Amino acid sequence: MLTRELQSFMKKDGRTHDRKTKEAIRMMAVDRILEGEDVTAVMSSYGLCRTTGYKWLAKIRGRGHGKHCLAARKGSGRTPKLTRSQKSQVFRWVNGKNPMQYGFDFALWTRDIVRELILKKFNISLCVTSVGGLLAELNLTPQKPLQRAYQRDPEAIERWQRDTFPAIAKQSKAEGAEIYFWDESGFRADAVHGKTWSERGNTPVVNRPGQRQSISAASAVNAKGAFWFATYEGGLTGELFVELLKQLMHRRRKPLHLVVDGLPSHKKAIVKKYVADTEGRLTLHFLPGYAPDLNPDELVWSHAKRTGVARRPLMKGEKLQDRVHEQLQNIGNNPKLVRSFFKHPSVAYISDV
Repeated sequence: MLTRELQSFMKKDGRTHDRKTKEAIRMMAVDRILEGEDVTAVMSSYGLCRTTGYKWLAKIRGRGHGKHCLAARKGSGRTPKLTRSQKSQVFRWVNGKNPMQYGFDFALWTRDIVRELILKKFNISLCVTSVGGLLAELNLTPQKPLQRAYQRDPEAIERWQRDTFPAIAKQSKAEGAEIYFWDESGFRADAVHGKTWSERGNTPVVNRPGQRQSISAASAVNAKGAFWFATYEGGLTGELFVELLKQLMHRRRKPLHLVVDGLPSHKKAIVKKYVADTEGRLTLHFLPGYAPDLNPDELVWSHAKRTGVARRPLMKGEKLQDRVHEQLQNIGNNPKLVRSFFKHPSVAYISDV
C-alpha cells in the first residue's frame, strides 16, 4: 500500500516536476510496468497520460536501447541564429581591432556597434542583450583600453626588442656591467585612484588634504631586483638630471648601461658631457619614442600610485615628500617585488641581464 504522502505526490501533475524528478518518475514507472502492473494504473498514479507509458516502453526496447534512454538530458534551447563559424568571425572582428577599421566613426566597441556589424555582414538581426551574451560566450569582456600615441613606430619598437636591446645585453655581459631602466614621475596629495563601494546613485566622498602638495621622483630599476630612487621638486632639467646621475653613480663599482626615454632633458649637451667624462663607466641608451610600455620602471610608478597616497590620503601635518620617500624605500627593500615588474608581458623582451 502506498503511503498517503506518496499518493498525494503522485496526484500532482508530473509536468510540474524538475528534470531529476521526472527522470526518477520515468524509471519507477517503467520498472512497475515491467513487473506486471497495468500501464493505465501506473501512469494515472503519477498524474500522467496513459500513452506516455507506451512511448517510454517503446523507447527502451530494441537493440542498443535500454533504460538509460530515459535519463534526463540538458535542454538544447533555441537554435542559435549565428553558426559556430559566424561566431568565430565576430571574435576576429572585435579582438584586437576597432570599429573604425570597419567604417564606423567611433573607436570603441559597443554592443550596438557589434549588433550593427552583424546585421551588415550576415543580414542577421540580434537584440542588444543577445549581443552581450554572444560577447560573453566568446570570452570578450568590456575593458578600459590602454592608450597608445599615434606617433608610435611599431617597426622601431620591434627593432628595439629584436636587435637593439639584445645587443646592449650582450655588450653589458662582456663588460661585466649592469643594466638599469630609468624613469621619472610626479605625485600629488589630492590624487585618488581606484574605486570604493557605495549605494547606487549615492556617490561616496573621500576626504583629502586641502593643500595641494606635489613632489617629483626618479628611479632606476634592475631585473635582478636592485632599485635606486631620488625625490625632487619641480620639473626635470638637464642640470638636475646630471646631479641625479652623479648620485646614481656614487660608489658604483661596475659600469652601468642606463636605458632612458627620449625626454629632452636626457639629451642636453651638459648630460652628454657628463656621460663622456665618465670614460665608459656610464652609457645611456634611448627607448623608441612613444613606447613607455617598454620600460619596466613605468610599472614601478603604476604600483606606487595604486598603493600609496591615492589609497591612504595624507593626514594632518603629514608631508607628501616623506610619504613618497618611505614608499619608494619600501619598494627598494623588496627585491622580489622589483623582479616581479620584469615579468609583465610588455617587458618580456628583457632577458640575459
